[in-house]
Amino acid sequence: MIVTVTPNPSVDRTLEIDTFTRGEVLRIHTALAHAGGKGVNVSRALRNHGLQTVAVLPTGGAEGAQLSALLGEHGIAAVTVPVAAVTRCNITTAEADGTTTQLNVAGAALNEAEVAALLRATEAQLAHRPEWLVAGGSLPTGTPEDFYVRLSELARARGVPIAIDTSGKPLEVAARAGAADLLKPNHHELAELFDREMVTIGDVIEATREVLSWGNRAALVTLGGHGALLVEPERAWWAGHTPVVPRSTVGAGDSALAGYLSGGPDVCEGLRRAAAWGSAAVALPGTTIPGPDHVALDTVRVIADPDPGRVLEEMSVALV
Repeated sequence: MIVTVTPNPSVDRTLEIDTFTRGEVLRIHTALAHAGGKGVNVSRALRNHGLQTVAVLPTGGAEGAQLSALLGEHGIAAVTVPVAAVTRCNITTAEADGTTTQLNVAGAALNEAEVAALLRATEAQLAHRPEWLVAGGSLPTGTPEDFYVRLSELARARGVPIAIDTSGKPLEVAARAGAADLLKPNHHELAELFDREMVTIGDVIEATREVLSWGNRAALVTLGGHGALLVEPERAWWAGHTPVVPRSTVGAGDSALAGYLSGGPDVCEGLRRAAAWGSAAVALPGTTIPGPDHVALDTVRVIADPDPGRVLEEMSVALV
């Protein structure tokens, strides 16, 4: 069983259109609503593949009630922490050529008591000794920047490994504290962390190993349309999927993380699943999460210790 924590969840609405044109009346072909947020998406992906998961998250107002209902429709066990503010609603436009535009709300503010309640709810789930704790997403106003470090302390006190998927300041704080057994940045987030370009596979591996030197144990780095890397202190592996026609990149990285965790202790199998699940998500509309019928493991290639001189843009696969 895998427990996920999403401090800033959302109801994600996706509007499929031909082309986004500012100032015009646009006709929507399809409107979708899904439970959203990084940890929630990981739980959805795991549940779609028949794996047991529990999602811990704060909810408030009418949008929070809808979020709970959407999780129920997915058959996901949820531990919800009631909060005063209304849960956010994000909007994504998905164009026919695969271009997506995301309009993300900052999220409901949490007060000190609500943050403490979220930590207690997570600690109660850790008592069941899950295989992993997955913590991800942005932090709402009022949540301390070391929130993921605090979760890590709770997990490690129970002997539970923690995967962290965030960005910006929360990523920096968690990474420098050595809080993660598995970090899941993408290469743009690494570039922002070090304020330097990531042009080659070697650039990404070098930066990731510096992050690991701070005490983090491993990292799964997604490379946009160029595959994914699993980096350990002494080894690295790259995986890529045959190209797909993109419909939406939203949630693909979350699917990749879920795929990796589903692979168990076999690093190559986990990375193979990460590439396949992430690529499958790219081919689906909005924040639709892939199930077994969407995933093609046999088209994934895994390479141990890839050539560090290879330029990322040469790794032409469809994965976010």
